[in-house]
Amino acid sequence: MDQAHVAEFLREGSWRRAFDSAAQTRGLEMARARLVQRVTGECLDTGDVELVGTVIDKEGDPHEAILALWLEGGAVQLDASCSCGVRVNCEHAVATLEYLAKGKGDRLAIAFGGTPHAETMMQGQNLIIEEPEPKEPKAGAVSFVIRVERCPDNDGLSWMPKIYAHATAVYGDHGVALLPSGILPPIVTPEGKIARDRIAEMAAVQILYALDLQPGAEQPPQSLRKLATPPQEGTLWAPDKKVWPHPNFYWQRFRHDAVAALEKRRWEVQFSARVGLKPLIFRTETWKAEMVEEGRGWFNLSAGFEIDGEMFELQPILATLVANRFLEVTEGLPKGQEFMIFLPDGRGLALPVGRFRNIVNVLGDLLQFKFTEGPVKVSKLDAALLAKDEELEIEVPEEVAGLALRLEDVDKIECLPPPKGLKAELRSYQLDGYSWMQFLNRYELNGILADDMGLGKTLQTLAHLLADKESGRNGGKPSLVMAPTSVVMNWQREAAKFAPDLRVLVIQGADRRSHFGEIASYDLVMTSYALLPRDLDVFLQHEFHLFALDEAQHIKNPSAKVTQCVCQIQAKHRLCLSGTPIENNLGELWSLVHFLMPGLLGTRESFTETFRTPIEKNGSEEKRDLLRRRVGPLILRRTKHDVAKELPPKTEIGHSITLSEAQKDLYETVRSTMDKQVRDALALQGTEAQMVFLDALLKLRQICCHPTLLDNQGECQDSAKFEYLVDLLDTLRQEKHRVLLFSQFTSMLSLIETHLQAIDCQYLKLTGATKDRQDLVERFQGGEGEVFLISLKAGGTGLTLTGADTVIHYDPWWNPAAENQATDRAYRIGQDKPVFVHKLICEGTVEERIQQMQRRKDTLATDLLSGATQQVSLTPETLMDLLSR
Repeated sequence: MDQAHVAEFLREGSWRRAFDSAAQTRGLEMARARLVQRVTGECLDTGDVELVGTVIDKEGDPHEAILALWLEGGAVQLDASCSCGVRVNCEHAVATLEYLAKGKGDRLAIAFGGTPHAETMMQGQNLIIEEPEPKEPKAGAVSFVIRVERCPDNDGLSWMPKIYAHATAVYGDHGVALLPSGILPPIVTPEGKIARDRIAEMAAVQILYALDLQPGAEQPPQSLRKLATPPQEGTLWAPDKKVWPHPNFYWQRFRHDAVAALEKRRWEVQFSARVGLKPLIFRTETWKAEMVEEGRGWFNLSAGFEIDGEMFELQPILATLVANRFLEVTEGLPKGQEFMIFLPDGRGLALPVGRFRNIVNVLGDLLQFKFTEGPVKVSKLDAALLAKDEELEIEVPEEVAGLALRLEDVDKIECLPPPKGLKAELRSYQLDGYSWMQFLNRYELNGILADDMGLGKTLQTLAHLLADKESGRNGGKPSLVMAPTSVVMNWQREAAKFAPDLRVLVIQGADRRSHFGEIASYDLVMTSYALLPRDLDVFLQHEFHLFALDEAQHIKNPSAKVTQCVCQIQAKHRLCLSGTPIENNLGELWSLVHFLMPGLLGTRESFTETFRTPIEKNGSEEKRDLLRRRVGPLILRRTKHDVAKELPPKTEIGHSITLSEAQKDLYETVRSTMDKQVRDALALQGTEAQMVFLDALLKLRQICCHPTLLDNQGECQDSAKFEYLVDLLDTLRQEKHRVLLFSQFTSMLSLIETHLQAIDCQYLKLTGATKDRQDLVERFQGGEGEVFLISLKAGGTGLTLTGADTVIHYDPWWNPAAENQATDRAYRIGQDKPVFVHKLICEGTVEERIQQMQRRKDTLATDLLSGATQQVSLTPETLMDLLSR
């Protein structure tokens, strides 16, 4: 059953038999008295239809009538209940049905969420005469005149409309009032009688009806009919008050829409000088838009137009358009058509549909459709993007115009020669990255270098810093690089190797305070995220030339202390370096961009409303494309396969492992126990649920790795995965492969270490407790060790281990970026051997489900920078899926 069935049911009227005569009478009276406030309709999954009407009784009390409709035996059945004392088949149900039945289908459409008269949101519908135009009139044929008058200021005429029209049929030199009655006596003249053209006059009357004019404006109330005399003889016409509750709006639309339609039909339209109400008409030649620099990379856009010497500011006009659903109402209208809105002072304003749809869309996307008074504040990047819009016709400063031209093809930024002091030969893509950083500096923009791991983000940044020193663009100010503790020393080594002319200061270690006073005298200062909150006051005393964040995903949480700290540091330019700027959701992108250019993506809340929810939950391609346009020029992303054709192939191999019977029993025992605990915790909807879930997940993952990792594991000592690894390592040793073996559990690495010792296999081991990471790296790269045991958290970034040709991920995690980063310790520039990546997964367990989530999240991480995003969040459904059998 659908809306069409309901419409037919209302129309044929058999539903009235379900109510007694008293209910029918009172219900009809209530509907006529307009006591039905609203009606909503819904087509239910069962195929039934439910209508809910809110009806106000004479005492002002509301009642809710619920009407259930369904098909049975080919006929519509009705069940009516109500919140009133009668409960069933009452007058309020009748009122609801009468209200819908008398609405000509419009009320029913509105009840189901339709907008059949959306144009009334603009204070009335367009006045369009759809009847075909008449043929060329014969000689002597009747013509028509309509004159619009204002009622004289006379207390005796207070019952008259303030403005009315008088329509006349003209036969030669004689005119007679156009009568809707159809009684057309001949015109008597001294020369004789003139027969009137009934067909033409009735067609003229229908045209007036089509323009929402009704006759009888001259009729006074019954009590005044003996005393009142209308100001003009004949039938007077006024707008239908039901359609046009504000006559002033009608007559402005009449002047704008109807006059041209009437004149095409060879009517003469006259206006009394006292009528006024001439609408305002937008003229393209009066449009003026200007971008003025405010300072620090921000601009003010002032735009508006002039009509009859009066200037109209754009923002309030756009606010009126949005409030009146302009984009929805004008959907599908020709671009050249004019559309009228009404200003707060009551004046009508006619705007070209195409031009203003574009303006509302472009500026609405920029301002989240929240238009206010005054100019629009935009960033330099947005100013350049707006400058490219031909219909906006904005006058922009030369700098913005130049940026706009370059943004048309950001991939073809001028390639610059590397700085003279650089002791390295940049590959072509590295030269492009260096040139892109220089481009950002030139236009005072900040960006994200999101190259894959191993493509040389550090080298490109050092070249950029060195160029700014050699050119003097750094103004003698130091630059600051912040990185994870384990990566800071790598920066120091690479700076000494590739850019020895840079004076480098490392703020790290127990004696770092002794160097605080030297910061201003160095070119490059390096410190770690861990130390920033402690040393923030020191860094706030300086203004840096460039502030670069390596592994910038460390600030992906806007609420984290370190994120709040980095946003306080003053720097002329800012840069983020990260192979994975978005690991889980778009909120992480907002956090990075907020650090780079605060305000570019609005507030965190507005960004969620405008972008995150539509893209991640609703899959909006439009919002995805809009976000890509907004931030695309600020992100440079190259993958190894895009730029490093010389890299050998990488092969990923998944190993599905069946748990031993003892493991299965232990796994199921723990799973069923934790499943109940998680379900109970989920009902609390708080942080406790998250903690209980993470504890459950940890226990199940430990069982998959090795039951001995789990406290109180009982008698189970078997590990199918460990036995599988033993065989795999034996095969790899025989084939002379060198292996990087990653696990998130250091206790698991210890078990593997014991095994390697037992079989006399040379190995190295790196965990969070390792003091000299670089020494281990150099030893492995020098050929020492067959296996390198690495904890995922401690060794997933900042290491070059191309001496290995095999990577084993002993246990998975749902963030594929972490695994990919770990794999890239071996699969990076400098690798000359094919790389094999082995993933050990226990089938039918949480590990297998994590792999499924990984694939979805990998799509998110990969597509994010190209604008395609999806979300995999830890919803209750996701949590329960992970813990299911």
